[in-house]
Amino acid sequence: MSGYDVVLSRDSYLLAVELRGFWALAFAYGVASIIYLFHLAVRSRGLGRAAQSLLWAAAFMHIALVIFRAFEAGRAPFLTPYESLSFVAVSVAVTYLFVSRRWKDVYLPGLFVSLAAAGACFYALFFLSPAVAPLDPPLRSRWYEWHAATAFFSYAAFMVSASVELSHLIAGAVLKRGAADAWGLDASTLEDFHSGAYRLTAFAFPLLTFSIFSGALWAGDAWGRYWSWDPKEVWSLVAWTVFTIYLHSMTVPTLRRVPATVFNIVGFICVMMTFLGVGWLVRLLGTASLHINAA
Repeated sequence: MSGYDVVLSRDSYLLAVELRGFWALAFAYGVASIIYLFHLAVRSRGLGRAAQSLLWAAAFMHIALVIFRAFEAGRAPFLTPYESLSFVAVSVAVTYLFVSRRWKDVYLPGLFVSLAAAGACFYALFFLSPAVAPLDPPLRSRWYEWHAATAFFSYAAFMVSASVELSHLIAGAVLKRGAADAWGLDASTLEDFHSGAYRLTAFAFPLLTFSIFSGALWAGDAWGRYWSWDPKEVWSLVAWTVFTIYLHSMTVPTLRRVPATVFNIVGFICVMMTFLGVGWLVRLLGTASLHINAA
């Protein structure tokens, strides 16, 4: 067997091992989602703790797989669409698990987080190539890894923030009907829980800002111009603008409640359009995008 065949055999084996682990991981996220759903239906804190424990286990397994992918590829593990979805999924899970420690026996956001992580993993497995591809020339920039990493971490924080917003809306509606408790939240703890959405967005906003600026520097290296009104650039600017409005609305007493919640959820939708929707639209409409070609 030649040296080339040895390398191919090793790479095929490593990819097969990774894929088996990734399938197991996707099912773990899916099972966690089901348990969270039962927790929502029967309001059992034991089920909530079980789902949270499974999510912790899945997150640790996912971190190991991401490190394995970095070893396998010999580079940052988020440079292809398959890798990007995996990286965002684990970032969402880890971000939620980190911030959820301050909410005793409140597991409702975990439902949205585990669904998002499971959906990202299954989409990557069914529709994207897991092959370890060589870097395209536009990605060989010192700015690209900074741009991508900060963008994905901001997406994760925005997603958890939106999960808190949705959980706040659901719990608030239940409490307004006269219930004394809504999945671990009551009238005295609901607003403190809701403030977590603001803190997450305030954390993610500078990351998104840096991602846009570093992306402009990357574009300057890759294509010789810093801004070209590419669809992905436009949607990232739209998301940044919506979150700017959200952060401002949180400083205005008359806008802090429903308007701010709407701005936060709309901002998250814009982030998802930037991350995933632009690719679908570009392929559907047959328009050009340097970012999609680069990925």
